Amino acid sequence: MTSPHTFRSAMAAFASGVTVITTTDEDAKPYGFTATSFCSVSLSPPLLLVCLAQTANCYPVFASCARFAVSMLRDGQDEVALRFATTRADKFGSGIVSRTPAGLPVIDSALCAIECSIQDRYDAGDHMLLLGRVDWVQFQNGAPLIYFNRAFHRLSSSTS
Repeated sequence: MTSPHTFRSAMAAFASGVTVITTTDEDAKPYGFTATSFCSVSLSPPLLLVCLAQTANCYPVFASCARFAVSMLRDGQDEVALRFATTRADKFGSGIVSRTPAGLPVIDSALCAIECSIQDRYDAGDHMLLLGRVDWVQFQNGAPLIYFNRAFHRLSSSTS
């Protein structure tokens, strides 16, 4: 059997875009986390998948929310990714979020913002898989923030 350390090292070799996943609780208090475990699932209907550790402080809110939003971070938003990857109390400082049509927080200037309704949730080992049906998308041109080998990277300027 593969050790957790070996598996983690192998997964670090996979380059991924960086997202911030957000929602609100029943009192409209915002919650969010940084995720690289994110992918599209289906075009018809439009579905996407994101993974959240069951040990995350925001897990209980995401385990019961009806909607969530995805902000695909752009090159230069490293600080935002790091902020949402911590357990700090106020991740939603002034000037970093705007709202989707349903009122969910999304990261200002993100490459893409997507609003989803929960289609389903699945337990998968020590994570919860959130399957979301895409209800709204806002896309801007630019280069994505990339995470590879436990560090942020940029695409070369010839590809943006």
